[in-house]
Amino acid sequence: QVPLVESGGGLVQAGGSLRLSCVVSGRTFGTYGVGWFRHPPGKERAIVAGIPWSGGSIYYADSVKGRFAISRDNTKNTVYLQMNSLKPEDTAVYYCNANRGAAQYWGQGTQVTVSS
Repeated sequence: QVPLVESGGGLVQAGGSLRLSCVVSGRTFGTYGVGWFRHPPGKERAIVAGIPWSGGSIYYADSVKGRFAISRDNTKNTVYLQMNSLKPEDTAVYYCNANRGAAQYWGQGTQVTVSS
């Protein structure tokens, strides 16, 4: 198991910003792809953004392009999600993911609520 601990969620007004953080335990963080998923109420969990272990080819869901930015700091075993220009439809539980090959690890989730 690879423990992941998220933080940074909360309640924000539309147009506001939040930054999510996820600390990944272990000494091989640099070998994992990392990403953020979200699970809106009444919908399926879906990927928001992801970075491969090599750091290239960052992926963003169309709905967040230009507003969200994912980054990783391998010296701190941490992945971030900077969320700007938040909309009510961004309301969801956000989950951090670390993956290597077939192995997938998840955080406990952090609630993000955007009020209109």
